[in-house]
Formats: sequence, structure tokens, C-alpha cells
Amino acid sequence: MSETKTIVIVGGGFAGTTLARALDGKLPEGYELLLISEESHTTFNPMLPEALGASIFPEQVVAPIREMLDHSRFIMGCVQSIDVAKRTLTTPSLAGERVIAYEHLVLAFGNRAHTDLLPGMAEHALPLKTVGDAMHIRNIVLRRVAQIELERDPEVRGALGHFVVVGGGFSGVETAGELVDCLRNIRRYFRGVRPDELKVTLLQGGPRLLPELPERLGAAATRSLVARGVDVRINTRASRVSDREIELAQGRTLATATVICTIGTRPNPLVQRAGLATDRGRIVVHADLSVPGAPGVWAIGDCALALNAHDGQAAPPTAQYAVQEALCLAANLRAAIAGLPRTGFSHRSRGSMAAIGYRKGVAEVFGIPLSGLPAWLLWRAYYLSRMPTFGRKVRIFVEWTWGMFFPNDITHLRFHRSGELDAAHTKEAWRGAR
Repeated sequence: MSETKTIVIVGGGFAGTTLARALDGKLPEGYELLLISEESHTTFNPMLPEALGASIFPEQVVAPIREMLDHSRFIMGCVQSIDVAKRTLTTPSLAGERVIAYEHLVLAFGNRAHTDLLPGMAEHALPLKTVGDAMHIRNIVLRRVAQIELERDPEVRGALGHFVVVGGGFSGVETAGELVDCLRNIRRYFRGVRPDELKVTLLQGGPRLLPELPERLGAAATRSLVARGVDVRINTRASRVSDREIELAQGRTLATATVICTIGTRPNPLVQRAGLATDRGRIVVHADLSVPGAPGVWAIGDCALALNAHDGQAAPPTAQYAVQEALCLAANLRAAIAGLPRTGFSHRSRGSMAAIGYRKGVAEVFGIPLSGLPAWLLWRAYYLSRMPTFGRKVRIFVEWTWGMFFPNDITHLRFHRSGELDAAHTKEAWRGAR
């Protein structure tokens, strides 16, 4: 009896889970599917700003991976090394280190936050890449507003209430919009804080916001943010970050105690250890999404530099393209197993959209521009459609609908075990919980 051949997917994001669902239970006899992810859930990263702004709860931006798989295996763990020649990988899972042989290996692990782009960024800026990041920033925001009530020095109060977002792409615009709406909604609970003491500044190094979208959508996003009080500064780059201010390339400084950084990514260290070729920090792939010089290895999603045959451009690192790359690769893997020709990746964008605050968004779908509530509802509908299982969709829909009619939650969530409670109440612990 021949051994079972394994197709391994590394990464549980949009690309990895879409591919797994497309192949789950559909492989020929003699093949099995294994998904390996550092987390037991998929994070809907475009919705992290809503969790940061307390518009939704953190459990509403994640989906358990095991709910998505009916026939395939799942391992919660990271991949430590890949031996391309032997077609094996090593993973230190919950049950100890394992060496897994693969027939096909798909890399879909996205990228990591690059916190060393500017001096002081790693020490003093707050990245937004994970649910943990979103909840940490949310707690920081609540803590800063509470500190203002207890502070007498006007300059210190001003710095505590000034939140600076670096980066005018999707994450930066969405974060700034959610943050300014959140501050306006929660201020009613902090009676010692004046409206003019809470401010959000958005720094964009380029000439406009949302360069990934058509220019008119970037302009619409700018108008919406400015109308709600966000200080939008285009052609403005940060050069240094400290615990009290952010220095601009033009030589000016902004007093702030909180800098949220949404720029900069770096490849997963596994890429370098495996000796794979990269371009602009992403894995180089052929038209069919296979990796050059690595038989049986493929890459999709944010970690891959996939050229779109439709326009000859590199596919942008968005959920829409990650999903389409996964579907293309699912067909190519089945073709490779059957010995049939494979097809190159080609996708015509159906449109683009971004949420820019509570009940506010911008979108262009099949050439039709939308803004405000309709765009925001469409944006949420798309991500709701990506949720696994009908029951989870219904639950999230009910919770989102309920949340539309009530103010943001102001619960400062901290989780301490019983033995940690005394330490948590010391002055050092509060200072260290930045």
C-alpha cells in the first residue's frame, strides 16, 4: 500500500483558509490536506480598527479554523524550517517537534510588522497587525482619556489626548476614522475631559490618502475625516518617535503620548531560512503561483509577489486578491496532481472599499462610487460572507446589528491570573502597561 501524500498549507489567513476550504474533501484518493497555523483562528485584519475603536468585540473579527475544515487535519504551531531538497518541514507543535514530509507545500503566512523603520518606533509606537495589538491600543486609548481627568498640567493633558496615526493607507485611514468616532462617543463618560483636548492626527507621506484606491475615493475619505475633526497631513513624513512627541521630516514636532504605526512590513523569517527568492519583501512566484527553484512549493497571499495577468501588475496585498489567488491555486494543485496544464493567475478587480469610521466608508464597485453608510454596509457584508458556517454568520450579524444602535463599549479589558493581581496594582505595572 502506497503512503499518503500530503499537501501542507502554512498560514491560517484569508489565503490559507480559502485554499483549505476549496480543497477540503476534494482531493483524489491517496492525498490528504494539512493546515498549519500559529493561531487557532483566522483574523479578519481589515476589521482590526473596528475592534480598536470598540465598535465591535474582538471575537467578532476572528473565526476558528477548525470550523472551516470537515475532512482535513489542522496543527496549531509554527514552521521552524523547510528543507526544499528533502521536501520536509519541521514544526514545534503543542505535542513537540515534528518533521512532516510534503508532496506540495503552500506558503500563505502573510507578513510581519516592521517596527524598525524609524528611530524610536520599536520602543514607542504601537503597531496594528493582530487582535492583541488592537486590544492593547484600545486599552491605551481608554487609559489616556482617564489620565487626562487626573492631570492638571495643560501641556501634559494636550499630549495625552493627542493620538497620531502614521500611514495613510487602508489601516491608517480606517484607524484614524474609528479612533475619532470612538473618542467622540466615549467622552460622555469622562466628564473632566473637554472636547478640544481630544485630537487625532493622520500623517501620510504621499500626496493623497488611500493610494491603493481610485483618487476620488481617497478624496472622499479625506473629506469625511476632516469633517469629523481629524487633522489630515499629506506629504508629511515622521522621522523619529519618542514617548512624548513625534518628530516630522520637515523639522517640526507634535506633542503626543500615543503613536499608532500602520506602515512597514517585513517577510516572515522562515522565507530567508528556506533560501527562497524575494522581491520587495515578498516571495517571487511564477504565473501559476509556484516558487522558482523549489519543486512542489507554492506561495499566495500577502507573502507572495504574484503578477496579475489581467493587467501585468503585482497583485496588491488585499483580502480580495488573496482569496482569488487561493482559488487559482486550488485549481492548479488539482491540475498538477492529475498531470494537466496549469493556468496563470488573472483577476479583474470587482472594486475596492474601505471603512473610515463608524457607519462610514468609501467604495467603488463595478465602477459605481459609493460613500457613507451604503459603502460601510457593503464593506461589512463582504466580511460577513467570509465567516465560516451559517450559525456563526447569523450570530455575528445579530451582534453587529445590535451594536449599530448603541454607544461604544468602554470596558478596559485586562486579564490577570489570581497570583498576578497584587503586582498589577503597583505603580510600576501601570507605567509598564503602555
